[in-house]
Amino acid sequence: MNTENLKERTAKGLFWGVMNSGATQVLNVVIGILLGRMIAPAEWAPIGMIAIFSAIAGNLQSSGFSTAIVNMKQPTSNDYNAVFWFNILMSACIYLLLFAAAPWIALFFEQPCLTDLSRFIFLAFFISSFGISTHAYMTKNMMNREITIVNTCALVCSGIVAVVLAFQGYSYWSLAWQQVVNALILVIGRFFLIKWRPSLTIDFSPIRRIWKFAMNILVTMIVNTVNNNMLTFIFGKLFARTPQVVGNFFQAFKWNTMAYQLVSGSIEQVAQPVLVERGEIRVFRKMLRFTAFLAFPAMFGLSLVANEFILSTIGPRWEACVPLFRILCVGGAFMPFYSLYKNLIISQGRSDINMWLNISQIVLQMALIFLTYQHGIITVVCAYTILNIVWLIVWQLYANKLIGVRLWDVCKDTIPFALISATLMVVIWFVTIGITNSYLLLFLRILLAVILYATIMRLLKVKMMDDCIQFLKGKRVKK
Repeated sequence: MNTENLKERTAKGLFWGVMNSGATQVLNVVIGILLGRMIAPAEWAPIGMIAIFSAIAGNLQSSGFSTAIVNMKQPTSNDYNAVFWFNILMSACIYLLLFAAAPWIALFFEQPCLTDLSRFIFLAFFISSFGISTHAYMTKNMMNREITIVNTCALVCSGIVAVVLAFQGYSYWSLAWQQVVNALILVIGRFFLIKWRPSLTIDFSPIRRIWKFAMNILVTMIVNTVNNNMLTFIFGKLFARTPQVVGNFFQAFKWNTMAYQLVSGSIEQVAQPVLVERGEIRVFRKMLRFTAFLAFPAMFGLSLVANEFILSTIGPRWEACVPLFRILCVGGAFMPFYSLYKNLIISQGRSDINMWLNISQIVLQMALIFLTYQHGIITVVCAYTILNIVWLIVWQLYANKLIGVRLWDVCKDTIPFALISATLMVVIWFVTIGITNSYLLLFLRILLAVILYATIMRLLKVKMMDDCIQFLKGKRVKK
């Protein structure tokens, strides 16, 4: 792949990555608002309680081999085929185990409904196993436009199913159907849009070649999954008799995750393929600046309007989740950087470093949770957020060892965006503090934030802003 072609593909990949993440999150917002208004906080709790099981099962079915394929220079059809059949066989075994374990899961959380509910929801990850290789193929070839189309169709169709069922009074079952339908459409759509097809000639030799690398990725994926669902899982047990508490946290965590994944998803779709081709300091730093340019104003801004956003969208009965949401949004501004560092380290062939950094992080998080949970849910979330921010320094140390990127350079690339965004949000807070109408306040704060941030970026002649404008105008983005 020549440099010019890589530059063009990266620019287009970032554009369609933003489009994909944007469409995904906008649709999730619309669907989330409708479902949030129709389903009570306590009824969200069963879904949150078992989220960790289906997520870990999803990690096990892929076993890290899809990531390993993307990390290859030139994967063959045989590589994709081996991973395809391995995923299906693995997921079938895991589903049978989880099907048998469903009554024990229900007993652990003291929720009898979880037996049938979990057995149905776990079907989603089994269905997804048919689309893991095809998704790896699309990611490796930067088919981000096609990824956007498939994801949007899946979200729209599954969202419609969920909303209709919720309107009919199916409660948490509407959320379960949403997951299953979404997985089914993703699988069908990916097969429809790519040329590669699996064959019945099964050769698992590629699995053996990339086993060690994939296992490191697998452990890391499981650790990240535990990390992402840990608080909901623990709260699900600690507050089993007050499920509205679990529902409130699950809602706050869900909205925060949706928001920062708007940036993370944009970066994820191009980061690893590009860094595999050219894992150099200049490329990595430009991605850092792009991430900071988007993440800090988006997440600090969401923290600013957290109260108005919740009240104006899913309603006053979710007001208890606002303080949790606001804290999580501050930490969420730093989460996209984890995706970037992870892809850098993996692109250098060091999945072992990626694994151990994640394991160390979750051990510290578990320790913090058990040290602080008696002081209340707010304290736990604050400690969790602070650790996630500070732990980025450790990732930076290893990035420096691998490609020589210095902490000082990283700070120069990111901190100005953080300071400008934070200062801007404080100013807007005081300027609009006298407005009492939630809808008007939400609109004005978002409008002011967008206009002022864009104006400041232009006045400071920030190159990242100029690059984005040039690309949207159809001009070539200068590297």
